Amino acid sequence: MATIGLPPTGPTGSTLSHLEGALSGRRHDAERLSGLDPADAKPLLARYDLARAGSALTRISLANRSAGGVWRWRELLPVRSWEFVAHMGEGSTPLEPARRLGARLGMAQLLLKRESLNPTGSFKARGMAVAVSRAAELGASHVVAPSAGNAGGALAAYAAAAGVRATVVMPSDSPAANQLEVLVAGADCVLLDGLISDCGRLARLVAESFGAFDVSTLKEPYRVEGKKTMGFELAEQLAWRLPDAIVYPTGGGTGLIGMWKAFDELEAIGLIGSARPRMFSVQAEGCAPIVRAFEDGERFAVPWENASTAAAGLRVPSAVGDFLILDCLRQSGGAAVAVPEGELPKMQRMLAAAGNGYLSLETAAAVAAVPMLLETRRIDRSEIVVVFDTGAGFKSEPPTELPTPIRVSNDPNQWDAIVSRLRHDA
Repeated sequence: MATIGLPPTGPTGSTLSHLEGALSGRRHDAERLSGLDPADAKPLLARYDLARAGSALTRISLANRSAGGVWRWRELLPVRSWEFVAHMGEGSTPLEPARRLGARLGMAQLLLKRESLNPTGSFKARGMAVAVSRAAELGASHVVAPSAGNAGGALAAYAAAAGVRATVVMPSDSPAANQLEVLVAGADCVLLDGLISDCGRLARLVAESFGAFDVSTLKEPYRVEGKKTMGFELAEQLAWRLPDAIVYPTGGGTGLIGMWKAFDELEAIGLIGSARPRMFSVQAEGCAPIVRAFEDGERFAVPWENASTAAAGLRVPSAVGDFLILDCLRQSGGAAVAVPEGELPKMQRMLAAAGNGYLSLETAAAVAAVPMLLETRRIDRSEIVVVFDTGAGFKSEPPTELPTPIRVSNDPNQWDAIVSRLRHDA
């Protein structure tokens, strides 16, 4: 399972020490398959020997690590043996200036973190690479998860890389590209007429019936560990400082939680200081439980009734890590923002026309929030603002409102008319 730049055998150097209840604070053994905290059914978080990690992860040592992607940060990841590392090139994604879009908004330092360039076309590759690798290391032979789309494709791909069986339960209206991705990788694809929360209940039944390990968002401790590497990379790409603000499309919120955890770990090992970016969670108006809880001053979010948005990854009516997301937003001085549904396809097209590629509706939602944040003065045009491009557009449902292609027969006598039309359109 190892690739160029990764040793095929031997220890990774992981400094994982134990698991800790995110709410209870209770300590748990990290050497067995674990789900939620038995004390309160809330997430468990991985903890490390940070002193030992810090002696290995220095600016000099990292500068000399030319390969590895996510696994460059192996001392702060949970997999102990290279034998179990399922790696397909995830991580080390570019942080690129969105120049034309930034110019339109009057922002000189608007950056896109290009997670759509991961092997499975989304940021989900990071979390599943680590979660599946660790599950295999701890003895899992079958993994299961509900998914709105991208997570299912990533689970299927990394389960295949790890040599374990996978079952993915998806809403029946999930994008066809995601369903195909699951099936091509050889996983079981179950389509359910309902929301991802309904899929979660069926996934639990599958886990109980077949002894499969449930890798649902934050219902096991290690997907967040893969996602936190986005925070590690941001710090390194910005020469060991953090941006002023991070704008992030939020369904389950694992990436926000992971990056916030990453920043604490980086500070603890001496790679960054105490300054933190303001974290902004973006949801669609048709499914905005985090936004509502933030505005109401609540620490836990009430499930959203009749969730509806074309951005499948944002159609998450209830997040297991809701309190962790809300804590991160408030501690950072950030906020939660809901974007009108009609802005998503418009921004998706604007992003492509501005030279940023065909990006997902979730990414479009995050970018659409930027003018709203500027208007409310939550961000300033002079600041370094990072927006997360979480997935490729081809994995979304196709847009319904597009110009009609120009059709022409293979008759050169008709081509002059087409050239004239194109000249007129220009």
